[in-house]
Amino acid sequence: MPRATWEGVVLAESENCVTVEGNRYFPPDSIQRHYFHPSDIHTVCPWKGRASYYHLVVDGKKNANAAWFYPAPSQAARNIKDHVAFWKGVQVEG
Repeated sequence: MPRATWEGVVLAESENCVTVEGNRYFPPDSIQRHYFHPSDIHTVCPWKGRASYYHLVVDGKKNANAAWFYPAPSQAARNIKDHVAFWKGVQVEG
């Protein structure tokens, strides 16, 4: 089963991930929300739309802006609405 981990903790796990441009997007109900803290950072993808970010905090360690999602994606990316993807040292396996 696809799983995202950081600092030895499972952040998300699901059989219902969507892969886009090599990134695995986890459904919103598969993430361990207590590790996710909203960020003020936003970026724009020309075809997916405006991305929002989360900081990850595990045992007092912070990984700033290490997860992102599209709360209101373009029509072309509607299948990843609110799904979460990772980078910055987060291991995604499975």
